[in-house]
Amino acid sequence: MAGVWQWLILTIGLCIHTGTAGAADSIFTPLGADDFLPHKMARAELGQLLFYDPVLSGNQNISCGTCHHHDLASADALPLGVGEGGSGIGTKRNTGSDANRIAKRIPRNAPALFNLGAREITHLFHDGRLSRSDDYENDFDSPAEEWLPEGLPSLLAAQALFPLTSEFEMAGNPGENQVAGAAYDRIDYVWPIISDRVRNIPQYKAAFIEQFDDIRTALDINITHIAIALADFINFEWQSYDSPWDDYLANGKALPDDAKQGLELFTGVANCSSCHSGALFTDHGFHALGLPQFGPGRTRRFDPYARDVGRMAETDDLADAYRFRTPSLRNVALTAPYGHNGAYATLAEIIRHHLNPQRELDRWQPSRVNLPAAPWLASVDFVSLNDRREQQRLRRHIDITPVNLSDTEVEQLIAFLHTLTGTHSRYGRMGRPASVPSGLPID
Repeated sequence: MAGVWQWLILTIGLCIHTGTAGAADSIFTPLGADDFLPHKMARAELGQLLFYDPVLSGNQNISCGTCHHHDLASADALPLGVGEGGSGIGTKRNTGSDANRIAKRIPRNAPALFNLGAREITHLFHDGRLSRSDDYENDFDSPAEEWLPEGLPSLLAAQALFPLTSEFEMAGNPGENQVAGAAYDRIDYVWPIISDRVRNIPQYKAAFIEQFDDIRTALDINITHIAIALADFINFEWQSYDSPWDDYLANGKALPDDAKQGLELFTGVANCSSCHSGALFTDHGFHALGLPQFGPGRTRRFDPYARDVGRMAETDDLADAYRFRTPSLRNVALTAPYGHNGAYATLAEIIRHHLNPQRELDRWQPSRVNLPAAPWLASVDFVSLNDRREQQRLRRHIDITPVNLSDTEVEQLIAFLHTLTGTHSRYGRMGRPASVPSGLPID
C-alpha cells in the first residue's frame, strides 16, 4: 500500500506543475539504495585509504582525492584541473615551479563523483570513452582497448584505472619515474608497477588477503583488486538521495514556492527535462552546447588542433562533433564551475548559456574563467577561442533551440536546482582518512 501512496504523491504532485500526469511520471523517478551496484563495506574502507594515498601516482605526490576531495564536494572547484606537478587543493592549488611545474593543464573539468555507482549509468568520462562492449573481448570499450585487465566487475572499477596512467594527472612525465616510463610504452605496463608498490605495504597486504578470496599471498594482489576496492569506496561514499527533492517524491513534502515555479519551468518552457530526467536527472546522451573553448582540450588522434571535439574524439564520427555526455544534476549547486571545461562559474551563467548558446558565446571573455596561474601556458590557453574557423565549426554544431526567460525565471530554476542538493550525503559517508598506509602526506 505504501508503494501506491508514493506513486500517487509523485503523479499528483507533478501533475500540478506540468499538467500531464502520465508524461511527468515518466520524466522523474525516485532514487534509492537498490539502484546502485553492490559493494562490500570492508573493501570500501580499503578503497578509502587507496583513494587518498599518493602511492598510486608515479611520483607519489598526488592521489585520487587531490582532484576529488571531500572538502570540495568530490571535485576540485577548478575549471581545468592541475594534476601532477602542482600542490594544494581547490582554488589554492598551484601549478608548480621550475623543473616541477606542470607541462599541461588537465584538458577537462574534474567531475563530481556523486552516484557514479548507479546501475543505470552506461558511459563514463565527459566524452563517454568508457562503456560496456564486447569489441575487445573484455566487456569494455575503453582507452586501454584489449589491454584492459580481466575481472573488472563494473564501469566504475574500470574507470578508476585510467587516471593512474595519465601523464598529466597522476603518472608524471617520462623519465621522472618508472610508472611514467611504462605508460609511455604501453598502458597496461603501468598497473603491475602500482600493484607491486601496494602489495609491499604491510597494512595493504593484510587487508587485501583478508578481503579477497582469490588472494592467498601478497603476490596475488593485482590492479583489478585495487580497482574493485576504489570502486566500492566511490560507490558507497557518494550515494546521494536525501535531498529536498527526494523528500518531495517520497513523502510529498512541499518545495519552496520559487522552487515550485522552477520545476514548472524545468519541465515546461525551459525544456531542461528533455535532457535532464529520470532518477539522476540525465538522459545519458551526448549533446553539443557550444561552450566556449579553451585549454588543451581532447581531440582525435593526430589532430593538429588544440581544441576539444567531445564525443567525436572517441567515435571519429562527425555527427558527434562537440557533443558531451549529459551530466547528472544531483548536487549540481555544490560543484561549480560548470561545463566540460568549467567555462561558467555560476549556475546562473550556465543556465543562460543553455537558453541561448550563440548569444552567450558572443559575450564570453577569457577573464570569466579562473585558471590557476601558469604564465608558460598563456600562449596556448585560448588558441581555440581565437581560431575563427574553429569557432565557426563549433557554432555549426549546437543542439539547443534558444529560449527566452526573465531574470526572475532564471532564479526560479536555480531555486529548483538547489532542491537536488543532498543533506548528509553531500559530505560523503566515511570522509577523508587521517593517514594512509604508505605514510605519505595526504591532501
